Amino acid sequence: MTDACQTAPRPLSDRERFLGFAFAAADFLAEADSQGRIGFATGAFRLHLGRSAESFLGQPVSELIAPEDRPAFELARASLPVRGRMPPTVLRLADARQTPFMVSALHLALPGQPPRDCLSFAPMPEGVVLRQEPRTDPAALMRLAEARLRGAETPAGGIGLLELPAVPEEARRKLLETAFQAAGEEALVAAELAPGRLGLLSAPGQAVEELEDLLRRVLARLSAEGEGASARALSLDAPGLTPTQAIRALRHGLGLFAREGAAELAQCGLDQGLSGILNDVAQRAGLLTRAIEQRRFSLLYQPIARLSDKATHHFEALCRPARGVLAPKEGPGDFVNLAEAVGLTEALDLAVLDLAARDLLAQAPPGRVAVNLSGLSVQSPGFRAALLGRLDEQPALAPGLMVELTESAEIEQEEEAAATLESLRARGVPVCLDDFGAGAAAFRYLRAYRVDFVKVDGAFVTAALEHERDRRFVASMVDLSRAVGAEVIAERIETAAHAALMQELGVTYGQGWHLGRPGPLPRREAAPVTPGKRRGVQESWG
Repeated sequence: MTDACQTAPRPLSDRERFLGFAFAAADFLAEADSQGRIGFATGAFRLHLGRSAESFLGQPVSELIAPEDRPAFELARASLPVRGRMPPTVLRLADARQTPFMVSALHLALPGQPPRDCLSFAPMPEGVVLRQEPRTDPAALMRLAEARLRGAETPAGGIGLLELPAVPEEARRKLLETAFQAAGEEALVAAELAPGRLGLLSAPGQAVEELEDLLRRVLARLSAEGEGASARALSLDAPGLTPTQAIRALRHGLGLFAREGAAELAQCGLDQGLSGILNDVAQRAGLLTRAIEQRRFSLLYQPIARLSDKATHHFEALCRPARGVLAPKEGPGDFVNLAEAVGLTEALDLAVLDLAARDLLAQAPPGRVAVNLSGLSVQSPGFRAALLGRLDEQPALAPGLMVELTESAEIEQEEEAAATLESLRARGVPVCLDDFGAGAAAFRYLRAYRVDFVKVDGAFVTAALEHERDRRFVASMVDLSRAVGAEVIAERIETAAHAALMQELGVTYGQGWHLGRPGPLPRREAAPVTPGKRRGVQESWG
């Protein structure tokens, strides 16, 4: 009988079954280790990403995702050990068209095997119309531009600076709509940086000459209603600058354009690109040095409160430069950016600490105040010695102090930064990771350093009221933070609706005008100190 002569089918392995089920709904698959490196890849990589699956082996799995969506993807992946899986989520691929795909993942931690994440990439179902988020977010423009300056995209391309004429509000909105339509898909992001002043980020791989051509076509579309509009291209190619220097120059340049326009920016080195802008900033180093040495700034304190009852937990010290230190339309953020740009970050951080310590120790009993420390400062051994020296000289200071690690500058010397943060925690100073979710580096920091608090970036808080995806991201941040033993603070709690939603998503503390505006550090009455539940941190407020 013929049936008796047939060979018995070979049993399928678990891996083969997994691949079979996954390919039923996916175009390509990837497997990443605990560091996010791709160890296995198969499927239609070349079709969608222009490269073979083998070429991605050993690369960060985040490189499969468009730069703008990488922070969200990194958050979802980082929370996989806690949640176990990532439900199908719409993310854009790192292809030229930034094609929306359904990405899902499963965390596998089998006995005797290293943990790994299995990711599935499937096209959007036929007939489903994706409601695209408007590409008009200035923060998104900055994140993408910075990613290119850090080497995520080559060539870096440029940003078109478009100025509309001064017209009434209704007319301005019509001009904006026309400009956005004219930019179309050729501009990855088209954002209004200030009323009537737009930034157009070139698409990946687009040369600056192509961006200039796009700007001419946008101006042609505006010619009828927008007579007087003008445009300039700012190249992101910065030969001779480190990525950190280029990012500092870009932040300063875009801030100046938003306040003063391209004409003012042209006087500050625009024609020489980011190098020219940075050189102009460097000429202000002497004034900034004297301002820091003479303490020509003050501190305001904004409360961070429990969402459940609005009881103040601690205050954050906010730096406010004195009149004359900055240009007329520059703000507090510019003061910090300029200090970073000319290498004065450590001096500024120590000066802020000194003023905060004076105000804190003047209280009886002292409360708790958080001061910001730049990534540039915490990775410096000299800064660590000066910081710890101040704490050792004033033993009463540490119990009332917190630090917030900012991501304004990416940390390169992680071992040095870890030594600084661990030395602070050993002295009873809690550490907070600021602006969590705003950049991919924050997830690396959460793995690299022990922290006591995580502060969710305010952009997620604002968007969570309108978009389910952002609500899921905040929920993932809460789960991930709690998994490493950190409490969660949400920024931009401006309304009762913000507070209620964040509390519903598991956030404990909030900061924003709904909970209190910045002001002098208030005097407080003596109150019993309740021991905290985590790592010996005490709740000194509330």
